[in-house]
Amino acid sequence: MRRFAQVIRVKPEKLDYYLELHRNPWSGVLDTIRQCNIRNYSIFLLDNSMLFAYFEYIGTDFEADMQKMSTDPETIRWWKETDPCQESLGIKAGEWWHTMEEVFHTD
Repeated sequence: MRRFAQVIRVKPEKLDYYLELHRNPWSGVLDTIRQCNIRNYSIFLLDNSMLFAYFEYIGTDFEADMQKMSTDPETIRWWKETDPCQESLGIKAGEWWHTMEEVFHTD
């Protein structure tokens, strides 16, 4: 199992819509998340401006699973709703959500 932590900005003018979408996530999107071996997925909000996501990946080929997710029609529709609500931190070229480096963990 691999742990992932990611951050992105949320646009203030889109915050309410983003929160509403996540209060009622689409079942097809949730199904795809599970089919792509993601578990224990949470998104947190900091100061109404930053989103922090945490999930655990239990599969064996992360890149293939992310490719599968990126071609799922329901997920593509979902991202058309959520992406305009977000703004990349611009830390790495072409990156949307910024994946953070784990520096400490204990069970």
